[in-house]
Amino acid sequence: MAAIWILNGPGLNLLGQREPHVYGTETLDAIIEGLRQEASDVHDVELVARQTNHEGVLLDWLCEADAAKARAVILNAGGLSHTSVALHDMIRGISVPVIAVHLSNTAARESFRRRDLVAAAARGTLGGFGSLSYRLALRAAMSL
Repeated sequence: MAAIWILNGPGLNLLGQREPHVYGTETLDAIIEGLRQEASDVHDVELVARQTNHEGVLLDWLCEADAAKARAVILNAGGLSHTSVALHDMIRGISVPVIAVHLSNTAARESFRRRDLVAAAARGTLGGFGSLSYRLALRAAMSL
């Protein structure tokens, strides 16, 4: 069975210490470990998990996931979600379905976060539930 890719963008390496009142206290490593456990135990699927602070690297990984015939990509592009036409276009240009994830409810935050270019190109979006957003996205990816 094809793997599910979990790609994380800028700032997500700081989870657990960065604005815990917004993003929670769980680290990205802990979130990924929980997802790996669920993917293995419940869904019998492999995960490929990566994080970068560079937009171009995310673009390359989306192409790599597509070439690898990934089952789906779960993408938390961080702040790039609101600014990156390049990510939007890449998501529209690949065949693998992309599920956009946010830890916080971006619609309830600053006005500039309400414009989400990644979500506009993605198959679906989950956000506002902290790390549960990732687990819900994993379940959604398994249903595609």
